[in-house]
Amino acid sequence: MKSIKVGLLGIGTVGSGTFNVLKRNQEEIARRAGRAIEITLVADLDTARATELTNGEIKVVNDANLVVNDPEIDIVIELIGGYGIAKELVLKAIANGKHVVTANKALIATHGNEIFKAAQEKGVMVAFEAAVAGGIPIIKALREGLTANRIQWIAGIINGTTNFILSEMRDKGLDFDVVLKEAQRLGYAEADPTFDIEGVDAAHKLTIMASIAFGIPVQFDRAHVEGITKLQASDITYAEQLGYRIKLLGITRQTAAGIELRVHPTLIPSSRLIANVEGAMNAVMVRGDAVGETLYYGKGAGSEPTASAVIADLVDITRLATADPGHRVPYLAFQPNAMADTPVLPIGEVTTSYYLRMHVADKPGVLADVTRILADSSISIDAMLQKEPGEGEQQTDIIMLTHQTQEKNIEAAIAKIEALATVVGQVTKIRLEELN
Repeated sequence: MKSIKVGLLGIGTVGSGTFNVLKRNQEEIARRAGRAIEITLVADLDTARATELTNGEIKVVNDANLVVNDPEIDIVIELIGGYGIAKELVLKAIANGKHVVTANKALIATHGNEIFKAAQEKGVMVAFEAAVAGGIPIIKALREGLTANRIQWIAGIINGTTNFILSEMRDKGLDFDVVLKEAQRLGYAEADPTFDIEGVDAAHKLTIMASIAFGIPVQFDRAHVEGITKLQASDITYAEQLGYRIKLLGITRQTAAGIELRVHPTLIPSSRLIANVEGAMNAVMVRGDAVGETLYYGKGAGSEPTASAVIADLVDITRLATADPGHRVPYLAFQPNAMADTPVLPIGEVTTSYYLRMHVADKPGVLADVTRILADSSISIDAMLQKEPGEGEQQTDIIMLTHQTQEKNIEAAIAKIEALATVVGQVTKIRLEELN
C-alpha cells in the first residue's frame, strides 16, 4: 500500500523529535497505522541545520509554501508556532486538501473555530493532541475515551515552567524572582517567560480542553487569566501550614449558570494526588458523571514526549484518511451542528473558596473588625492562622480560609477590609479548590 507522505514545517525541538521517533519506530508505527508514514519534505529557515538534523536524507526547503502546495504531500505538520504565518499556512494546506497536525495551542485556542470550519468544508482532518500537555494523551481521552460522560470539571497543571518554579519556591523557601532566574539558567523557562508565568500558555490549553469537554466554541478571549508573579514565599509556607499546596491550575467547570474558564494560582489540599505533582511535570484531573475522577500525568513538554503526540495524530489520520468525513471523530468531540452556546462566566460570577492574607496592626479588635465585614457579606470562615509578631514588631499577618462564596462578594469584602486603618497594604487573595 502506498505510504503516507508528510511535510514538516519547522524542525526545532519538537520537529527533530518527531523525525527521530518516526524513523526509529517506523516498523511499529506502520504495523499500527496500516501503511508506512514518512516525512518526505521539511521546511525550515535554517536549511543547513535542518539538513544536518535529517542526516541529508530528506529534501529541505526554506519556503513553507513549497510544502503546503506540494501535490505529493498528504499531511502537513505545523510546528512553527504563533498566530501569524502559522495560521496562513494551515489554512492554505487545508484549502489544498491536506490534513493538518499541529502542536500550536495558541493557534487552536484563538483561531480554532475558523480552522475547523475550513477543514470541515474541505473534508480534511485537523489533529492537535500535542497542543495540550505534551506527551499526555488528554485530548484523545476527553474526545473519545470519556465520550459516554457528562464532563463536570477539569483541573490541570498544564504548564511545566510555572510548576517547576512553584515546586522550587516551596522546597527552598525562595521568592519568585530568585527561582525564575534559576529556571531560566536550567532551561525550564524561556528568556522571555511571559506566556508561561502570566498564565497565558495554560489558558490556551485550558480553552481547548473546555471546548472538547462541554461542546462549546473555542473562546480564549473569555478566559480569566492570572499568573504566579505576585506569589510570595510566605503564602506558600502559610498554605503548607494549613494543609494545602499552591499550584497554577487551569480550571473549567460546567455550572447551572454557565462555564467557568479560569487560570490562576490555587490552593489544593496536600492530600490530593495532583497537589504532589512536582517539577516540570503536568497533570490533568477530569471529573465525569459516570467514571468519576480520573488523573492523567506525564511530561508536558520536551522533544520526544511531544513528538509522541504528534505521531499519534499522524497514525489516527492515516487510519481514517479514506473514511467518510461524516464518520470521523469531530474536531471538538461534538458534532459541529450540535455545539452549544453556553455562556462563559465572568470571574465575578464564579463560586469558590478563598485564602486571604492580611498584614495588620497588632492591636485588640482588629480580628473582630475583619470577621464582622466577612459576616456582613455572608462569608463564613473555615480556618484561620495568626502569626505571632516578632519581638518589637507592631504588625503581624492574619491568614483566613473561607467557605465558598461568589468572587464579587469576596472582592467587595476585601475592599472594606483594606479600608480599615489597622490593615496595612493590600489583602492577598488566592482561590482554593478542594477538588472533590
